[in-house]
Amino acid sequence: MPPVTQPGRDKYDIVWIGGGSGGVAGSRRAASYGAKVALIEATPKLGGTCVNVGCVPKKIMWHAADIAEKIRHAENYKFKGTANVAKEGVELHEGNAVVTSPTTVEVKRPDGSTYTLNTDKIVVATGGRPTIPSDDQIPGASLGINSDGFFDLAEQPKRVAVVGAGYIAVELAGVLHTLGSEVHMFIRGETVLRTFDPSLQEVLTKWMEHTGINFHKGSNIKKVEGAKGQAITLHTDKGEAVEVDCLLWAIGRHSNTEGLGLEKLGVELDKKGNVVIPGIYALGDVAGKALLTPVAVAAGRRLSNRLYGGGKYKTDHLDYTNISTVVFSHPTIGTVGLTEPEAREKYGAENIKIYKSNFRALYFSMINEDHKEPSMYKLIVTGPEEKVIGIHIIGLGSDEVMQGFGVAVKMGATKQDWTIPWRSIPQLVTLR
Repeated sequence: MPPVTQPGRDKYDIVWIGGGSGGVAGSRRAASYGAKVALIEATPKLGGTCVNVGCVPKKIMWHAADIAEKIRHAENYKFKGTANVAKEGVELHEGNAVVTSPTTVEVKRPDGSTYTLNTDKIVVATGGRPTIPSDDQIPGASLGINSDGFFDLAEQPKRVAVVGAGYIAVELAGVLHTLGSEVHMFIRGETVLRTFDPSLQEVLTKWMEHTGINFHKGSNIKKVEGAKGQAITLHTDKGEAVEVDCLLWAIGRHSNTEGLGLEKLGVELDKKGNVVIPGIYALGDVAGKALLTPVAVAAGRRLSNRLYGGGKYKTDHLDYTNISTVVFSHPTIGTVGLTEPEAREKYGAENIKIYKSNFRALYFSMINEDHKEPSMYKLIVTGPEEKVIGIHIIGLGSDEVMQGFGVAVKMGATKQDWTIPWRSIPQLVTLR
């Protein structure tokens, strides 16, 4: 806004002296309520230190330096071995387990020998693995790999088909595409991440399409032709025939509970192998909910607290509500609490309010327009106090941002508790 060359003679409702962040924001907010406002700034530039010689240019330079640093780090970026559990007093046994009674476990060693461990309590925490169709279900399905096989690839495939729309499919498709592979995604619906909030589905699907990932929507693979190590062709129920160098199945996971002998003990399993009515302790992925590493860690620690930690831990159970999670898509996603459809169903549409903002992160101010990743922040609240019951964010840094938001939602924060950080997000609007 240019300066006023002929100041008005009318009385102002308020005069702001200083056109920095506070003056600009405060004066604009006062004007939005209909007040007659004047803002006085001594220099030609509004925005003050932050915009002109502080936060904004500093962060731009930080990003430039950070990119240079990461380039130097690249050749040294390796995985290192894990810590030895033995040093914590855990006795490690190598082999396959079979539960022979509520108090005995048979161990089958790699050399074929067996022995039995006697115990007071048994915990099944065997985790899960990727699901892949059989050749009986989809002819040629075994020509593909799963997410485990992705990490065994010796070379990057030039053309890849990813079947699935969940977070694993999204993450691996994003990695392969960003590294330069031609990626085709076969999904049954119109968007990815169908169990996530609809706003996240919409933003991410559109961006993935914008970046050049080839979507085949409403498609089911009916047949796969080819040979291992050679080009393979996928045939869909829509009559498509797509040739790729690698087929990656990312259609879900199932529990590693077969062969444990649980059925003989009367422990009920569902069709995915999850423990439904545990006759013994079960935690982590085999419990069939919140399949996240930190959740399994927390559940395991709480179980041990409850069993061996003494009186103060007798009621130490894991709360499975409001567990925050992230998706390492491009861009990243952070989410906690109820989705908008879930909130409407639980509280009634008339009792919830949606705050939503779409913007671009500062980092992309130096990036070509075609590569400016979107950011979307969505806050779902209920009641007159506007208690926060869901947060769904996508954009640069969302994975780290969710750390604090997740804690706040768990503590029962209200919209008012977000007044400063959320008002700082551009174009925040209220939606029903």
